Amino acid sequence: MQIKRLFTKAGKDPLSSIKFEKRTSEIKNPDGTIVFRMEDVLVPDNWTQVATDIIAQKYFRKAGVPKLLKKMNEEGVPEWLQPSVEDDVKIKQLPDNDRYTSEKDSKQVFHRLAGCWTYWGWKGDYFDTEEDAKAFYDELMYMLTNQIAAPNSPQWFNTGLNWAYGITGPSQGHYFVDYKTRKMTQSSDAYTHPQPHACFIQSVSDDLVNEGGIMDLWVREARLFKYGSGTGSNFSELRGSNEPLSGGGKSSGLM
Repeated sequence: MQIKRLFTKAGKDPLSSIKFEKRTSEIKNPDGTIVFRMEDVLVPDNWTQVATDIIAQKYFRKAGVPKLLKKMNEEGVPEWLQPSVEDDVKIKQLPDNDRYTSEKDSKQVFHRLAGCWTYWGWKGDYFDTEEDAKAFYDELMYMLTNQIAAPNSPQWFNTGLNWAYGITGPSQGHYFVDYKTRKMTQSSDAYTHPQPHACFIQSVSDDLVNEGGIMDLWVREARLFKYGSGTGSNFSELRGSNEPLSGGGKSSGLM
């Protein structure tokens, strides 16, 4: 894939022409008590306060971001596109309670999104050349910063946390298509292949407790809600009111 630059120039910082400023974001109860407050939120100076509040209150990763990072040196990946992980040697020099922090700079979020998308594209051999990959990254950085383009909420929440910070977690039952085998594969952790999709419609089989059934729907819905997605359900396979049950009696139908 070849990428033509529209907003950026090769060899130049894609955000060099954009001014950033520090702001405060907060949520207050009707009685004036503060529910949320974050100071020194760094955003483009042409962003509205609403946009500032959304990224600060909703999209910044609030915990677990290592203060000291190192590149992984993954073979076959350009240096500028290398995933980052916690520098487990240097970080031990910091006090235990001062090793991890929150995102507070919008550029951190733009970088983890654009960088992760570019990394996935590189690993999948999408780009003709390294320059095409760099153009893809630079153009995305510029467009995200200037609100020319924006992904859905689960992308802001989840994408790039593993690539940018090495954040991981127990597998949550997600699946992805392996770009090498082209087969559906269960994720081994929560963030290497995160849940970045926004909207789902799920089927429900006419079964109370087995996989794909009524109670299993609760688990699948919770899995989607946990990572910021929304879901609707197709109940057309469920028996209607007063239809017979296998053990006797009649169905109540949807309630």
